[in-house]
Amino acid sequence: MQSRIIMRRAAFCLAALMFGGCTMAQTQVARLGLKLPPAALGEAVSLQQHLTVEREERIEELDVALEIDAEHLAMVGLVFGQRVLTMNYDGATLTSWRHFLLPNRVRSEDILEDIQLTYWPVEVIRQALPDGWRIEDTERRRTLFSDGTPVMVINYSGQPRWNGTVELSNLRYGYRLTILSSPSTP
Repeated sequence: MQSRIIMRRAAFCLAALMFGGCTMAQTQVARLGLKLPPAALGEAVSLQQHLTVEREERIEELDVALEIDAEHLAMVGLVFGQRVLTMNYDGATLTSWRHFLLPNRVRSEDILEDIQLTYWPVEVIRQALPDGWRIEDTERRRTLFSDGTPVMVINYSGQPRWNGTVELSNLRYGYRLTILSSPSTP
């Protein structure tokens, strides 16, 4: 029993550190607040993903199930098989559940934004960007700029972009996210 309690505490501490890498204290410039409709992705995907976050010489890992179709986006995050985060987005409302040990700075809005900046078509993103922001896109790289300064670089291993490896470097918030994806089996 004692070892089970220790494992759970370790799992939640790991999750807190991992998600802490995804956002920074709110003293920095605010995120975009991007909330694109799920239908704008243009197709349905169901993925199993392994995420590795590197920040300040720490490496944290998380397993994710991600489903997107024209009606919704759903994500479940697990650490050591324990659910630590659930998100649902229908294009209008983002709802989430998070384990109480996750720090408040872990924001579902930021996770949704990273997913959309990584996978949504560049033209859809471009139309939603506020003044001063722009995005460049090639087959294997996407770069987001704010006032001419690169703030995010995303590298893809191939096509389609959600199959294989994606490396997202958030230059503004100082983290690197590596996503290994494979289609979910029915």
